[in-house]
Amino acid sequence: MNIVLATQSPRRKELFKYITSSFITVTSNVDERYSASLKPHEVVLHLSKIKAQSIYHDYPNDLIIGCDTIVSINDNILEKPQDANQAFEMLKLLSGNTHQVMTGVTLIRGETIDSFYSSTDVSFYPLTNEEIHSYIKTKEPFDKAGAYGIQGYASKFVEKINGDYFTVMGLPVACIYQKIKALL
Repeated sequence: MNIVLATQSPRRKELFKYITSSFITVTSNVDERYSASLKPHEVVLHLSKIKAQSIYHDYPNDLIIGCDTIVSINDNILEKPQDANQAFEMLKLLSGNTHQVMTGVTLIRGETIDSFYSSTDVSFYPLTNEEIHSYIKTKEPFDKAGAYGIQGYASKFVEKINGDYFTVMGLPVACIYQKIKALL
């Protein structure tokens, strides 16, 4: 039995090595649209599940793991910004506030489907417009939900976190390890 991580994220691949070096990655090509009526935690559960299910048929005898991460503030989901203006607006919203980062995970092994999520509160210091513009110039915000990466240049904006740091990075390592241990 192989462990198959349904991702194209280099960060998730790197983090998954903390769990095991024996895994393969497969990109799941799914439509990531979701109903606007879903709560943020329901969105990450839904998206992680469809990612895992999309590759299950090619690996029915293996353990499949799908993940998805979102940033939300006041139950509003902040996607990856489409341009600098959208990145600025998102970072301005996060400035001086606490928001949630949620990573949903779905494990499929045979007929067993286990979906769960991990949520972490992240508090940002107040940011000046100059700080935000300078950060946007790094280009880091554009492939990140909520327009920032905690492990990169935005680390200097984080006042505190309450929860799992790896959830914010996109892969709750300890939670997944415990689930895999229980399955094998």
